Amino acid sequence: MDFVTPQGNNFSSGNNMVQGTNMLQGTNFNADGTTMIASSAPPLSRYENQKRRDWNTFCQHLSNQHPPLSLPHCTSAHVLEFLRYLDQFGKTKVHNQNCPFFGLPNPPAPCPCPLRQAWGSLDALIGRLRAAYEEHGGKPEMNPFGARAVRLFLREVRDFQSKSRGISYEKKRKKPSSSTNNNKQKIAVTMAAEGVDCGTSANFYGHTNISSAN
Repeated sequence: MDFVTPQGNNFSSGNNMVQGTNMLQGTNFNADGTTMIASSAPPLSRYENQKRRDWNTFCQHLSNQHPPLSLPHCTSAHVLEFLRYLDQFGKTKVHNQNCPFFGLPNPPAPCPCPLRQAWGSLDALIGRLRAAYEEHGGKPEMNPFGARAVRLFLREVRDFQSKSRGISYEKKRKKPSSSTNNNKQKIAVTMAAEGVDCGTSANFYGHTNISSAN
């Protein structure tokens, strides 16, 4: 499996080679030493920038292993190890089950419970790394970030943090906006003014034709 890894830019001029030089994006160098400015590429979105940083962080984590781990040999176990490693940088208080504030969304006092990475942050991180893995040559069926073990781990983190912090991660049904309710009221008023029997127009919002009362 081939993976594309970021490397410094190499620019040649004559017999000299300059490696890792920071140059303007979209600048090309001719053999005679003159420069040709091409149109610069559009700036990356916030999501793409974050995905690139996350991918570089993960690759650095693998290279710090003893011995260093290559991407083709990365498994879901290494992904889980990376997620647990990130917990030391978390900022979300997760109460232990024996803590008196377990299940309280707003604890009245501080406690010694550890800080962890929030479930939402981990879930978004895995989504970005899963996409980056395939963008760098990984096969979807071999993607360790989409493995069942990773999904189960995220589910367990979500459920425990929900109980520990006394909050719900369930998606709430979208309530109809006030403008929608106002439009319905205006339609009802117009129908009443025109003498339309509201009892026979139950299919009005289903675009059924309404015949005027005799």
